Amino acid sequence: MNNWVNMRKDAELDFLSLGALVHRLDPGIVPFRKATECAIHVSGGEFNVAANLSDCFRLRTGIATALSDYPIGELIAERVRAMGVKPFYKHFKHDGVSGPNMATVYSDRGHGFRAPIVFYNRANEAAALLKPGDFDWKAIFDKGVRWVHCGGIFAALSPTTASLAAEMMQAAKEAGAVTSFDLNFREKLWNIQGGMERAVETIGKIVKHVDVLVGNEEDLQKGLGIPGPEVSSKSKLDTSVFFGMIDNVVKKLPGVKAVATTLREVHSTNRHRWSAVAWVDGQTCTAPTVELDVLDRVGGGDGFASGFFYGLLTGESPQDAVKLGWAHGALLTTFPGDTTMATLEQVRAFAQGASARIQR
Repeated sequence: MNNWVNMRKDAELDFLSLGALVHRLDPGIVPFRKATECAIHVSGGEFNVAANLSDCFRLRTGIATALSDYPIGELIAERVRAMGVKPFYKHFKHDGVSGPNMATVYSDRGHGFRAPIVFYNRANEAAALLKPGDFDWKAIFDKGVRWVHCGGIFAALSPTTASLAAEMMQAAKEAGAVTSFDLNFREKLWNIQGGMERAVETIGKIVKHVDVLVGNEEDLQKGLGIPGPEVSSKSKLDTSVFFGMIDNVVKKLPGVKAVATTLREVHSTNRHRWSAVAWVDGQTCTAPTVELDVLDRVGGGDGFASGFFYGLLTGESPQDAVKLGWAHGALLTTFPGDTTMATLEQVRAFAQGASARIQR
């Protein structure tokens, strides 16, 4: 059992996310300018973690989010139910013309040397209208929540979403929950919210309440304003860059007890080298490196966070928690869509070195 943080045992929910629900249109390997059909995936960085922890890892999870009452909202709500996630919705009435809308992510898969291309329509997004006071945190936390999560994408949607994230984190800490934040730094989003300086100021108000950070070297530098080496000059699998920044992270955020990230070296769209690292209360942990044949890379980082959080929630050692996250993130890239289709047994088997031989 790990004892790096006090974690409550009795709770109605093991895990609660605050974030935006989106739907992703996926034309497969065909670029959008030539697409004739698309698959629809329901996603959202914060939702993905809750969905994975429910569907694969069999924990009791929830999400606090916005839902616009029109057919796209109904489609999304159906997928939330299907993944076993308990919703806490702030409902918005759609006017039938301009919104408020559920955001759309457009993302083809690329192929070979042709990279995936991602763009968005987040105009009049319902989630961006969320503000402090929209959720009764006392009522939610009175029933017990063991772990609370949010991320940089939600924080970047509007000034009010950032304030809501800070409000939730503070309430969660007061209720005795473990808190985590995935920096998920998206420059395009922060550019329309005031740029880098605004990002560091905004994220700083949230992460002062956070126990566990997820983010790579670039996320730590840009999201927290922490100096670090020139990342592009190093191998993407070089752990020294990440571990070399931890002292600066802890100096700025003494309450942080764990920092973790994936390591990915992209040879081509469909061939990656994959690993993961974490610092947990002074202990450094590194996962193996594996060659991935990637079907759909979107959601791999959320897949890692899910497995890592699961390991910590269930008392695994930090090293085993990193391996569970690494294994689940790897498996997630072999499925279409942003959320898991893996089973806990598959994750544990891969973490322990299972091969791809056919299972009869």
